[in-house]
Amino acid sequence: MLIAGEPSGDQLASELVGAIRRAAPALGLEPSFVAAGGEHLAGAGAELLVDLTRHSVIGLWEAIRKYAAFRRIFDDLMRRALELRPDFVVGIDYGGFNLRFAKALRRRTRGTDWQPRIVQFVSPQVWASRPGRARVLEENHDLLLGILPFEKAWYARHAPGVPFEFVGHPLVDRHGGRRPEPRSVPGPARIVLLPGSRPGELERHLPVLLRALERIRQGFAVEARLVLPNASLADQARAIAGREGLAMPAAEVGGLSDALSAATLALASTGTVTLECAWYGVPTVALYRTSWSTYEIGRRLIRVKYLAMPNLLADGVVMPEFIQDAATPGAIAEAALALLRDPGALAESRAALGRVVDSLGLPGACDRAAAAILATARSL
Repeated sequence: MLIAGEPSGDQLASELVGAIRRAAPALGLEPSFVAAGGEHLAGAGAELLVDLTRHSVIGLWEAIRKYAAFRRIFDDLMRRALELRPDFVVGIDYGGFNLRFAKALRRRTRGTDWQPRIVQFVSPQVWASRPGRARVLEENHDLLLGILPFEKAWYARHAPGVPFEFVGHPLVDRHGGRRPEPRSVPGPARIVLLPGSRPGELERHLPVLLRALERIRQGFAVEARLVLPNASLADQARAIAGREGLAMPAAEVGGLSDALSAATLALASTGTVTLECAWYGVPTVALYRTSWSTYEIGRRLIRVKYLAMPNLLADGVVMPEFIQDAATPGAIAEAALALLRDPGALAESRAALGRVVDSLGLPGACDRAAAAILATARSL
């Protein structure tokens, strides 16, 4: 049983399914999969129990509003797990849900004749906030698979009882393990707008980015592309731009690799996409805005200096980032123009992003994750 609640986790889970299928025959195993996830898991051949990605939320109040739906999904999944008794229950990212599910499952199965292996693939960011959650992993998980290089040492200090393996970052595999060479594209500078992959992010980020783009165009000749992961977000983007009276580039669904391979600069949400920008060596200005209540709670809990993952991995600013009230059109445009007007600054940014990508490990993250999971099958 796999549980993935975000589109990025759904994709990673489908890649894990493929890796397990490739590795299992050599061990004499014939795996089958049930899942809470989305279209990627369904496409990989898992029996989809619920499309959990449709319920993706961001922020405290959005989660509270959907609490009843999440509670129903949680209880239904627990009931199905108890009925199906899978050998493995693998949470893919989505720590808020998956850590609670693991704890409840361990409690329900303790002392019974069914002892599933509980695995978490992608560490929750306990190193960033609420480090006490590491104890939940230590008490309830048989294996934790991490994708960031600094996590192994962190867990060795804070939760040495959880078996941890750094498997590398799946981004490396998705791009063939080889960074693309920078492409020289004639004409004006090209900016890619990446406001996020959730409706709440789009609502808060897109108006800021479109107003920043207006200011950039006043001082520099640019072409712009807006790239979104699905058609529903593209429809939402058009509605937001119309409501706000803002000019917007045509919304492109998918095609992120093509857009970044030809980009001079990106304006992006601080999420996973900042690593995609780093992979393609695209200097990036990052932003993040959320509700006042979520920000105030997060400000008191978060223990890291940066939100953009390349900055965390570099332990320094390789992408200017603007959070909450600092994420204004003026500030973002000023940072973008400082890069666009200085070829040396662009080159320095690309070199720094290359060093970040080098830290992500070798190709084969999901293959190593599958091998680690299946290694525990021998004792079932």
